[in-house]
Amino acid sequence: MLPADESRRVCRQPRASPCARNCSIGAFAETALLRAARGSYGHAIRTELAAAGFDDLPRNAPFVLGGMHNHDIDAGALIRQLGVSKQAASQLIDTLVVRGYLERRANADDRRRLTIELTDRGRAAAEAVRDGVEFVDAELARMLSPTELAGLRRGLEALTEIRERLEDS
Repeated sequence: MLPADESRRVCRQPRASPCARNCSIGAFAETALLRAARGSYGHAIRTELAAAGFDDLPRNAPFVLGGMHNHDIDAGALIRQLGVSKQAASQLIDTLVVRGYLERRANADDRRRLTIELTDRGRAAAEAVRDGVEFVDAELARMLSPTELAGLRRGLEALTEIRERLEDS
């Protein structure tokens, strides 16, 4: 049995944001906080997409569309970052093509290859994704000092490094 330690207690309150309850943040495990925090971006992005009329996007589509438009990353690299099977990746791309977010074109340099590009609809959805991300980023900047934001970023980078090491082993 673990020693009775305040930092290891679990707050047993109704399901909601840990920060919205009368329970200190220190009472939550980092994993629970990360899950709740990830939901902040997801909720803001879904809200912006719905407000802009993009309610037909499958799971992971905002990541792909946003990465292609807002960060100029090709679809293949984004799909690899998702870590999904080739079948799931193909289904995602197919769905986005059928729904008018992406377009497949023959590669000008190698006609055996296809290039995946955003359509106007895909770019508009990606802008809604960006708006959702920017909303949460602005809220973070309002709530945290620049030093705290830098620490948060460094902590997330460290977690990413740990994941990459675990995947390589």
